[in-house]
Amino acid sequence: MTQRTTPFDGGPDAGLFSPVRAGTPVEEAVSETAWLQAMLDAEAALARAQATLGTVPGFAARAITRAARAERFDPRALALQARETANPVVGLVRALTEAVAAEDRQAAEYVHRGSTSQDVLDTGTMLVCRRALDLIRADLERTAAALAGLADRHRGTVMAGRTLTLHAVPTTFGLKAAGWHRLVLDAADRVGAARRGLPVSLGGAAGTLAGYLEFAGPQTGTEDPGAYRERLVAAFADETGLARPGLPWHALRTPVADTAAALAFTTGALGKLAADVQVLTRTEIAEVAEPAVAGRGSSSAMPHKRNPVLSTLIRSAALQVPLLTAGLTQCLVTEDERSAGVWHAEWLLLREALRLTGGAARTATELAEGLTPDPGRMLHNLGLTGSQVVSERLAALLAPNLGRARAKDLLTRASLAADRQQRPLLDVLRTLPEVTAHHTVAELEQLLDPTAYVGDAPALAARALPRPPSRKTPPVTHTTTCAV
Repeated sequence: MTQRTTPFDGGPDAGLFSPVRAGTPVEEAVSETAWLQAMLDAEAALARAQATLGTVPGFAARAITRAARAERFDPRALALQARETANPVVGLVRALTEAVAAEDRQAAEYVHRGSTSQDVLDTGTMLVCRRALDLIRADLERTAAALAGLADRHRGTVMAGRTLTLHAVPTTFGLKAAGWHRLVLDAADRVGAARRGLPVSLGGAAGTLAGYLEFAGPQTGTEDPGAYRERLVAAFADETGLARPGLPWHALRTPVADTAAALAFTTGALGKLAADVQVLTRTEIAEVAEPAVAGRGSSSAMPHKRNPVLSTLIRSAALQVPLLTAGLTQCLVTEDERSAGVWHAEWLLLREALRLTGGAARTATELAEGLTPDPGRMLHNLGLTGSQVVSERLAALLAPNLGRARAKDLLTRASLAADRQQRPLLDVLRTLPEVTAHHTVAELEQLLDPTAYVGDAPALAARALPRPPSRKTPPVTHTTTCAV
């Protein structure tokens, strides 16, 4: 018996080892109860679609819809029965039929009429994906809005650009935030595209819809089978709110692969944000801080620590989801008209990818909305190399007089000397005739100001904003506290 007799406590997976999604909306949206309800929604929608075409009585469709409530069924019992059938739909159909029969035995004859397990489970899967993707996209848009605000406010906030972990040339925090913003918007676009393409599944036993047509035969009269098929697919899509597929897709796993690709990209985009934040929150860098919440980030052993928990959670998802989605992409390699094991391998991979991505997206909203930059610390760090971060600039200016290769070599040797002698680069350059022949000390001081060498970073940050900024681009902040 698979109808529920005792409360279901959610099963053994409470999220203990997946805190990034624990307690987030997506966790409930892709729970086993939600998936069970989605399959029941598919069964009810199919009956209603058939009823609109006159091939299932209206009273039967209504009875099936009333009985199709997840709380009436026991997921654990269905799971155990699935060991004998390789999927949970067989037991679910049996239990749903019993539930409908308890109200109306005649109506029970129309449960799952002409259908097959994969139609129900795949359609249910698409319904679950739609709900999860809606949550993910909403969170991505919220994160993007917060990052746009950071980019706007800090277009002129100068910081060290880093390449291969080392100071490279100056940039602005606004441009860095604009890059995060662009990635998150790209992810939202991909999630939206995947969501719009989610289709119903209607193929019958082997993708021919033969069962649907055969059961409907007496009611369709002389109607062309192709016309009835099109009307049934359209009615089913209308009842579920999903798209109409071009072909039955039992063995054509594009919808799942497209969803997987969007999830992988999304966690990658959020992972970039998280990785940058982790670098910038290092004690010796301290250029940004995650939002402070009492008790968050505490260490079990070290009272002084406040760990970057939000970025850590996001990064954990970003490292897991691509592995899961690689498995989903591999599931494109199916055999025959229905797979033996490939389709079955998708379920858990997809569920975990959805809830990890949803957890990361929700966590990113809190990170982006509460991220606190420290412009003073950025300026301090910019001076750590004694203006060597602008050696590129001086090499370019000396190139017309000395030649590009000689100018670069001269600045390389001067920078090494400044390092060895623990002297500002200016002190070394003022002793070199090749330099002083073309620039005075006062000119060198100006040229070696890192805050004056950010290229077009402020304008690039402004350009990346979703709409033209309401005020003029703030001027780059110049200061004398940066060592030269």
